[in-house]
Amino acid sequence: MMSPTTAPSEVKAKKKSAADFLVYMNKRFVKCGGEQPTCGRCAGRGDQCIYKLSPTLSYTRKLERRVAELEVALRKAQQPGTSLSGPSPGPSISSPSTTADNNAGIGAAFRGLAFDAKGAITYHGSTSLFQLPSRQEEKNSVVPRNEVRTSNEQLVRNAWEQRALEVLAETPQPFQYLLHNHWCWIQPLFNFVYRPAFTRDMQRMGPYYSHTLLNAMLGHSVRWCRREPEIRQLLEPYDGGELFKRHARTLLFHEISTGNCSVPTIQTLLLLSAQECSAGNRTSAILYCRMAFSLLDEMGITVDSQRYGSGGIQLSDEDIEIRRRLFWSCYFWDKVISLYLGRSPSLSHSPVSPPQIIMDDSAEDELWHPHGLNFPEGQEYPATKARSISCFTQMCRLSAIFNEILTHIYDPLRTKTEQEVENCLIQEGFALRQWWQDLPIFLRIDAQALPEYCPPSHIVTLNCLYHTFKILLYRPTLFKQPDPLTDRDNPDPTSFKECLGSASAIITIFNLFCHTFGYTRVVLSLAYSLYTAASIFLLQIQASSSREEYTIQSMRFCVQALDRVKASAPVIGEAVQMIIKALADAGVEPSTMLEQPQHLAAPYSPTSMKSTTTPGALPQAPAAFDPEELSFTPEMFATFSNLEPMTAAVSGGIIMPT
Repeated sequence: MMSPTTAPSEVKAKKKSAADFLVYMNKRFVKCGGEQPTCGRCAGRGDQCIYKLSPTLSYTRKLERRVAELEVALRKAQQPGTSLSGPSPGPSISSPSTTADNNAGIGAAFRGLAFDAKGAITYHGSTSLFQLPSRQEEKNSVVPRNEVRTSNEQLVRNAWEQRALEVLAETPQPFQYLLHNHWCWIQPLFNFVYRPAFTRDMQRMGPYYSHTLLNAMLGHSVRWCRREPEIRQLLEPYDGGELFKRHARTLLFHEISTGNCSVPTIQTLLLLSAQECSAGNRTSAILYCRMAFSLLDEMGITVDSQRYGSGGIQLSDEDIEIRRRLFWSCYFWDKVISLYLGRSPSLSHSPVSPPQIIMDDSAEDELWHPHGLNFPEGQEYPATKARSISCFTQMCRLSAIFNEILTHIYDPLRTKTEQEVENCLIQEGFALRQWWQDLPIFLRIDAQALPEYCPPSHIVTLNCLYHTFKILLYRPTLFKQPDPLTDRDNPDPTSFKECLGSASAIITIFNLFCHTFGYTRVVLSLAYSLYTAASIFLLQIQASSSREEYTIQSMRFCVQALDRVKASAPVIGEAVQMIIKALADAGVEPSTMLEQPQHLAAPYSPTSMKSTTTPGALPQAPAAFDPEELSFTPEMFATFSNLEPMTAAVSGGIIMPT
């Protein structure tokens, strides 16, 4: 089979090709993986498997005591009027609020995971062609709680060991640069690929690596790096990076057509879905996405493999960790792409879903540095903890809340009653406030008191998505027809103030990000947040004949910033054109929105930090706005009710009937 990264034939021999890289990786000396009872590397080579880091007896007894303590605490927590206290075994996702031990909602015919005829782990219901009816259908195959492993020590130890080996590895360029770009700017937020397993198996061609996945990762990273002069030159032998994308698609088709699908196949599909979504290729984006979710179900990853394994299935701690992470990554991506494209969400959480726990928290305290950016002397980005695990778990909690908003307000295939929308507004409004209150201080960005330097990209996106979901929750109420006996005389400005406050916070935080990191590293989630903020300022302009300077300035910033972002996310270009058209219809001259300033925006924090790789001037963002200062009149409220409801989709029309 042709190597996925073979350079074109006309490339000079002196340039190191991707094929050279793969041969190099295959010949690298690798050590015993240490999996029990034997590791894949030693089994493949016929070597004796020797693992010298076995846990001590005292450590094993300590873990046994801890398991017993947790079991007692769990039994107490299940009794009325009691609560679980004490530290948890690892960062966990607490929403949606479901109890895995409550099996009342599990069908009696649920039999858990099993091996199929090819030896792959899968799950099929009792009516399928792949199992015969039996008396086992009368009971659930649930692993007792006391058999659940709670130790994360080996996973963490392995993760740090793999990171050390990764540093020592001599991965050639541009592969190393592009992979580091992925680990820095994409992985912490979306968590598609489990890094320790991928980097280890890339050396020994193990099950959690594939040429298909590598090409997808390289192709996805190219969109942010191709304009950098040094990288652009390195990408010339690979058709500017397009070769990676073509090979990823070709190899993916081969995997699917031969039925050799695996965890890397799902990860590849997710990355390709993200690429197509940013490019504005809606059909391809949703097809890749739904294929990934179908394989997720086919491989039983939607089922807790630790508790519902049957048929002799024995998974390692790493296998279980990867399957858990992948389920929640898909859950998050399902909500995001449904938001982007205005579709119904596909994935849901149930009592048999993987538990909301991440065991390997080694990435939490890693130092994060903005890979690929250079800062002037004396302005180096300070040492900052990544907080990747906390950010991802909080993002999953937030996406679970947003799933309810999508379902009860924006799902295009459901008929929503006024009472249903009202209940959603109350319940999810409370959930969002509680989420913000519980958010760790190191993940929170206060738009009224910005930090001295911009936090890591994934933390910025987390905060902006929170404000985005708030806007999407409250915005539909602005279009509600007023009651002539009550609302028209006593308009409630709460919803609009919530929307305006969040819109102001988004542009303030976005400005902080771009002044530090520039526009070339803006992911689509962050750009979508700015698009949503723009929708609120557009409403202000449409509903008021007196154009406040803050509103015009905010709208100008949004349009100019989105116009910059469309270079790496072409789908945003369509949104910009729709905003411009809507402004023109409202009597605003488009040229006043797209006019570029002649100088850089004023500093926004005590220590102005700006990457030297940020090209051109940046738009001027207004200072943070206090929505309590808004003068809200009954006339403005009445005008909102006469406007057409707004869709949440980034494509297909910024204003259109829902």
